[in-house]
Amino acid sequence: MVLVLQIITAIALICYPIAVYLGLQFLPPGTIALMLCAVLIARLALSKQQLKSMALPLLVGIGLTAASFIAKRNDWLLFYPVVINLTMLGLFSYSLKQGPSMIERLARLKEPDLPDSAIGYLNNVTRLWCGLFIINGSFALYTAQFASLEWWTLYNGFIAYILMGLLLGGEWLYRKFWLKKHE
Repeated sequence: MVLVLQIITAIALICYPIAVYLGLQFLPPGTIALMLCAVLIARLALSKQQLKSMALPLLVGIGLTAASFIAKRNDWLLFYPVVINLTMLGLFSYSLKQGPSMIERLARLKEPDLPDSAIGYLNNVTRLWCGLFIINGSFALYTAQFASLEWWTLYNGFIAYILMGLLLGGEWLYRKFWLKKHE
């Protein structure tokens, strides 16, 4: 049952921009803020053991959605993608300083015996992800402040995911060739 709830809350958070868009269009004021707050609280409760690094964005999201509901400020819901990008930027940057880099950690889940020569490459990929988080966070902030709800939803609920997917998939494919070349 816990796994099912984890999957449901993960999907709900991935669909956050679409939920905000639909909620603001079709639900009574404050309803979507309350619903998203409940999803974030559930996600935090379900992921205490597994995602300690995600506690901060979840807590900020809970604060944003609860404050949005209390203050009757729907626009505050639009800043959660900014929070996520800033948090991920912080985590990835911190991993570069403290080591091993975030991408190295993720790569070692699949390939525990990475050659030492891969460390520099994986650090550079982590820097590339930091750049993407800066770009995504900047566009998320811009769309939250200056764009229509439709453009905010398009960027944060579609384009940002496409960019992350392209980087993830492209880097993974390139890493396979890079590792073969450097073995």
